[in-house]
Amino acid sequence: MPFEDELGEAFRRTGDGFTSEGRDLVDAGERRGRRMVARRRAAMAGGSALALALIGTAGAYANGLLGTDGGGGGGVNVASSKEPPAPTPPTLEPGMGRVGSGAVSADELTGVFKQLLPQGVLSNIESRGTGDEPGPMVTGVFDDGDGLGRIGFGLSRVDPKSGMAEDMIKCPSKATLKFDSCSSEKLADGSRLMLFKGYEYPDHRADVKCWRATVVTPQGFLVDAQEWNSKEEKGAPVSRPTPPLTLAQLKALVISPLWHPALNDLPAAGQESQREPARKGMKAVDILEGMLSNDGIPIVHRDQDGSDLGYVVLNEGKGKSLVSLQIQPDSVKYPGMWADVFASAETLPNGMKVLTRQQPGEKGGAGVVWWSAEALLPNGTRVIVSAFNAESQSSAATRKEPALTLARMKELATSSKWASEYGQ
Repeated sequence: MPFEDELGEAFRRTGDGFTSEGRDLVDAGERRGRRMVARRRAAMAGGSALALALIGTAGAYANGLLGTDGGGGGGVNVASSKEPPAPTPPTLEPGMGRVGSGAVSADELTGVFKQLLPQGVLSNIESRGTGDEPGPMVTGVFDDGDGLGRIGFGLSRVDPKSGMAEDMIKCPSKATLKFDSCSSEKLADGSRLMLFKGYEYPDHRADVKCWRATVVTPQGFLVDAQEWNSKEEKGAPVSRPTPPLTLAQLKALVISPLWHPALNDLPAAGQESQREPARKGMKAVDILEGMLSNDGIPIVHRDQDGSDLGYVVLNEGKGKSLVSLQIQPDSVKYPGMWADVFASAETLPNGMKVLTRQQPGEKGGAGVVWWSAEALLPNGTRVIVSAFNAESQSSAATRKEPALTLARMKELATSSKWASEYGQ
């Protein structure tokens, strides 16, 4: 896919986070998985710097959906309500998205790539050197004799202490993104590495596997490699059971010092601008588990995406049911940003506003329904409780309705706990 199309896709996916109703925020958990996909695609095209800055900012603070291929509240009707103020457009860090002097050519990078691959043939090669827009990368079809598989990498520079760098090497939540395995570790030299085994299509409509290795070094080198068990990322049938390289081989590929001459030729990234402060207080997953402790429904799994988004899976013997809690503090830069979303909401005597919704699931799971209750506290904080009749949004329904009733979800969203926990 041409770079312009890839970047357009990254923009489109990122834009899902800026809907007028903030999109459920169980999906915000998918935000991380979506960032992974958009960044991976942009990196393959060599545009990782722009996509990283763009999507890192987007995740910041619409807090609304990633989703990688993928909401709360409910169906979004942009035409029916005024959109909240858009976050400030991202500013690329100094050095990001820029080319180097061209000291390392496309052919030289391809040569390094071939040197690091196991025995086999690399064909259909596309590559760029350090002097080529929008940045260095190599991708091609690798044949080791056991079937064709696409494989490639991108190089860029980031602020190693930034939230953006952290996002790149942090595993997503299995509550929102299906994958086989993911690990994140700190290496002896201080580099941070993520190894990921997942799928091109989160709903598994095709069994194209996507495996990935990403490393961020202390000096801000970012190497992102990915591979598929087909000769194309999309639109081609599976040609082998798994991608060509093992995770150990992918790790060796991205941490190789042979990339350093090219990375040193790229401008260093400046310090990332500060994000809004994180909410203080208990983590959402702990709050949710505590509030459900007296409901008598066993919690079979819990997970989180940061402090503001928590998930539990309930099962009282009638089938698994995903429940999420998202806390969205009012924006310091854009106070009152959720007011229009609650324009037609019920107002309670304590000044809290509340909305409830029931709708079909949106992430491909067969028979999935999605119920939500959300409240706007007098101090501008938004609380969203969502529940599904399945273990995840993209898996098939396991029961007719979610484990929690809509009335119970409304109780949770409007609980007096919020006044004591966050000053309402």
